[in-house]
Amino acid sequence: MAHSEHFLRYGEVVIPYKIKPSAGRSESVRIHVHPDGIVEVEVPESASQADISKAVQKRARWIYDNVHDAKKRFEHVLKREYVSGEQILYLGRRYSLKVRQVPREERSVKLKGALLEVAHNHVSTAAIRARVRAWYRMKAQNYFAQRITVIASRLPWPQEVPSFQLKEMKTRWGTCAAGGLITLNPFLVRASRESIDYVITHELCHLREHNHSPDFFHLLSRSMPQWEAVKRSLDEKAEIILND
Repeated sequence: MAHSEHFLRYGEVVIPYKIKPSAGRSESVRIHVHPDGIVEVEVPESASQADISKAVQKRARWIYDNVHDAKKRFEHVLKREYVSGEQILYLGRRYSLKVRQVPREERSVKLKGALLEVAHNHVSTAAIRARVRAWYRMKAQNYFAQRITVIASRLPWPQEVPSFQLKEMKTRWGTCAAGGLITLNPFLVRASRESIDYVITHELCHLREHNHSPDFFHLLSRSMPQWEAVKRSLDEKAEIILND
């Protein structure tokens, strides 16, 4: 059953959804509509296909509305061209991209005031995109490491600072494996500092509650009382943050 694809019919609309087993002790079916409109249904081992279908049908209108809203947001986002004047996000702030052609030995990517200046020997979209993505990844590695250390030190359950890795993901800001390895989306470094702290806190809570049960959300609320408002703001900006 893991990660298998099924379909929900709502009127004339057919919505695909993926089923995956719950990672923890939760006994309820949980439905997630990710920022890009992908639907994921998390189910306990004891759930039958009839139980799953019933839960999905019960929330059909909610699923349709959220998928529709997600796709509508993405329709209005223009694909990046990586040219001078284009807006670039970093830690929630907007910077104007400035592209300069230079000899190979003078290549660089630097923040200069309100500008992100990319100096490169090739100024094609592909070349500048690759340089900016590499810069994002480097910044994400450093900033996320700092914040994981700080946030983990404030929580009583991590015995040590957990390891993490970067991985580009279309539907997630982060994940936490059963063994404790945290994976974070490098594009998250475009989001606000508070949003990054929320995602890291969310994943650190999974070290104690490896599920999305009421106990997990209670733990998350204790760790970051304003998490719901921060998550809502992050998801509303997802189409811009994930646009590449």
